[in-house]
Amino acid sequence: MSEAKNETSEKQNETIDLGEVVDQLCHPEGMMIRRVGLVHCAEPLPSRDVVIETVELLRSVLFPGYFGIAELRPQTVRYHIGHTLDMIQRRLEVQIHRGLAFACAERTDCEGLEQQAERFTATFLSRLPGIQRQLARDVQAAYEGDPALTSGDEAIFCYPGIQAITNFRIANALHQLQIPLLPRMITEHAHSVTGIDIHPGATIGDGVFIDHGTGVVVGETCIIGDRVRIYQGVTLGAKSFPLDADGNPVKGIARHPIIEDDVTIYSGATILGRVTIGRGSMIGGNVWLTREVAPNSRITTQPPQAEHFENGGGI
Repeated sequence: MSEAKNETSEKQNETIDLGEVVDQLCHPEGMMIRRVGLVHCAEPLPSRDVVIETVELLRSVLFPGYFGIAELRPQTVRYHIGHTLDMIQRRLEVQIHRGLAFACAERTDCEGLEQQAERFTATFLSRLPGIQRQLARDVQAAYEGDPALTSGDEAIFCYPGIQAITNFRIANALHQLQIPLLPRMITEHAHSVTGIDIHPGATIGDGVFIDHGTGVVVGETCIIGDRVRIYQGVTLGAKSFPLDADGNPVKGIARHPIIEDDVTIYSGATILGRVTIGRGSMIGGNVWLTREVAPNSRITTQPPQAEHFENGGGI
């Protein structure tokens, strides 16, 4: 009998007024509620799932036969790319429109967004051949820079650095058009999959190879030249940033490193602030840098010391 009473008491304790929870979650003073129609246009937010699916479609266009339909033939590849681009265009116009609407400060600023979305989408699609040429150089750099690679095909299929740089180049093209939200969604998806965090606002040259890649961080205002090689755990970050009168970070200032052409940065290195790493330099593993480096320099940590201890002496 006592056990039945305990069960009844536990069930009473487990009951909850879901209506009250809903009221609290929907309270107008809640920090997380989106004030549709008050500040932003009454449009849905961009869909993360649709954006990611669109990136996968873009990868199938940039690397035909590698992703998506693998059974492509020379006679059908043009039809496949044309059909896929048609889907991409329609999806991007909707998602870009939603992003633009979200960024509106006032409803009156939102007129003509559909036309803007169409123009931005057309401009972006026109840049795909250039992005493809850049990616071809990135794949070649991976093949030339890693003796473990048997072919460029293997890099396209398997290497997280190629996936991260592909997402970056797509996102960067959208970022240059000042499209809100979408570029960051694209690079953060690559970050979650590969462990490589590249801000879409960074500037990255041709033939860049990120080997292994886990833990790599590239900041918003970072500039990376051509034929740069970066290994896992590298941080190209900001040392500090000024605050405005209200104590908030000042946006848009150059605060990340400049990496010139033909630089190699080994695993675990951290380079902070608006410093320049000169052309042809080598930055060793676990180096911490907050100063300029002259061209063709070799920066390493102090070699470990080897000492002999006999019978516990010196400990």
